[in-house]
Amino acid sequence: MNQKEKDKANKNNKKALIIILVLVVLLAVALGATYFLMKNKAKDEENTLSYTDLIKEISYGNIEKVEMTVGSTQVKVKQKDVEEEKTAIVPNTESFMELIQTKVAEGNEIELIQKPKNILLQLPSLIFTMLPTIIMLALFILIVKMQGLGEKGKVYDDTERKTKIKFDDVAGLNEEKEELIEIVDFLKRPEKYTKMGARVPKGVLLYGKPGTGKTLIAKAIAGEADVPFISMSGSEFIEMFAGLGASRVRKLFEKARKLAPCIVFIDEIDAIGSRRTSNSGAETENNQTLNQLLVEMDGFSSEETIIVLAATNRPEMLDKALLRPGRFDRQITIPTPDLNGRLDILKIHSKDKKLADNVNLESIAEDTAGFTGAELENILNEAAIVATKRKHDSIEEEDIEEATKKVTVGLEKRERVISDKDKKLTAYHEAGHAVVSRYLATQKNVKEISIIPRGVAGGYTMYKSDEDKYYISKTEMKEKLIALLGGRAAERLVLNDISTGASNDIEVATKIARDMVTKYGMSDKLGPIDFQGKEPYEMQMFGENIGDKIGQEVKELIDEAYQNAIRLLQEHRDKLDLIAETLLQKEKINEEEFKEFWDRSN
Repeated sequence: MNQKEKDKANKNNKKALIIILVLVVLLAVALGATYFLMKNKAKDEENTLSYTDLIKEISYGNIEKVEMTVGSTQVKVKQKDVEEEKTAIVPNTESFMELIQTKVAEGNEIELIQKPKNILLQLPSLIFTMLPTIIMLALFILIVKMQGLGEKGKVYDDTERKTKIKFDDVAGLNEEKEELIEIVDFLKRPEKYTKMGARVPKGVLLYGKPGTGKTLIAKAIAGEADVPFISMSGSEFIEMFAGLGASRVRKLFEKARKLAPCIVFIDEIDAIGSRRTSNSGAETENNQTLNQLLVEMDGFSSEETIIVLAATNRPEMLDKALLRPGRFDRQITIPTPDLNGRLDILKIHSKDKKLADNVNLESIAEDTAGFTGAELENILNEAAIVATKRKHDSIEEEDIEEATKKVTVGLEKRERVISDKDKKLTAYHEAGHAVVSRYLATQKNVKEISIIPRGVAGGYTMYKSDEDKYYISKTEMKEKLIALLGGRAAERLVLNDISTGASNDIEVATKIARDMVTKYGMSDKLGPIDFQGKEPYEMQMFGENIGDKIGQEVKELIDEAYQNAIRLLQEHRDKLDLIAETLLQKEKINEEEFKEFWDRSN
């Protein structure tokens, strides 16, 4: 959901909250008015005359004044020798008037006062009478809004055609764009395919890591096809009332049929498309919503050129019925961009940025392996902010480097007061990472070491990621464990103590070791078996105490890596001390300075 849609949703939520508050106030007023009226009623009963008693008092000549309001059956009377006025209800005002006139004609002194009808005096009672109707109407409006019986789903059509995104605005996904060009051709010229007997794909599922451009490429398809684009988030279908999700699915596809040919885009479809269960409550609501989605996608006729695009970060969560042919016919992985893709993305996002001559986008692309398009865009945006704060005329290379560290590690905190003891511990910890990595074939590219706190880290060792990797070998993973535990090993070796500073290193190392055993089948003792995600009854097929065996294998991997880290640091203690002392003096060591420590010894 983009910021505009979020603002709209927040606005609707505020409206609903205001309505609820108004209802609460009205109910409070109603209760207060009821209490007030009941209290006054009890008081009025003491000063009320029955109609029979009123007639008797008039006959006895005890009434000296009668006050009437036009259109009202209530009268006020003043008795002789009584200070307080009393009220009475007369069933027939005309007969009562004739009785008064007769008594006056007979010689009785009765003052008759007739007042015109006053609407303002009757307004409180009128409001109180209509209050239940007002409350019921407000509740109905609130429920209708929450049901989504109005317009749901943002439509990008002819009125917003100028803002449409094209394929030229999408970089780093060349193969994926070629696959999706067919979808555009289907929408533009469906008859070309129907003549051949081909069926237009009903759905295309885009999945990949967050920030890879799934939503962007979906909008680009609509922009290229020049058709309406209906966008809705999966979470918008689910509400607090049962059955509303299914209702919203129906409304969405009714709108799509009216706008056909068009594209329906459902972002984060795993919110409604997760596997169905037999549970009750919220799970039942999700099941109903998913069932309705399946029915609607099956209900497309060959003449209705409607294509459903969906995006998710977790395709494994989706129900199998949603993924079968005839619903989501195509499933396209949107990967993180490679070197050329990153360079193209940087070129697109740098068009409106003022870059200095020393900025080399190719170098940035090489140093950002594994970054998504959204992360690259964020780095350039942060670099522009950093350059502005530093009062540079343009974005320089050092601004981009600072932005990269800010995004990946966190904000630098130079003003934090740190004790000498903590500085020394941090220096040896980070030096331990760096020295160990230098002697590991797959981990040696150290880019920068720092003991200046950033984010939640007291210091950091940054590695240069200058190549795209699609597979990771067992050797690389084992050496990664050694590099991660190098900081803890240096603490133990030099200070004969350990600290909490290695908590994140241990967490990451444990996950890698566990994945090696349970996910990638890299255990020599347990063999190439996938243990991950298995239920307890499924684990029983691998024998008794399999959990203990898995835990033992993970522990052995961690212990072996820790001992190797200790050994490497003992063998190169001079380098460890030298780098730690340099860090205490300079606080930072860059890539060139780090290499000089070994060049001097050679």
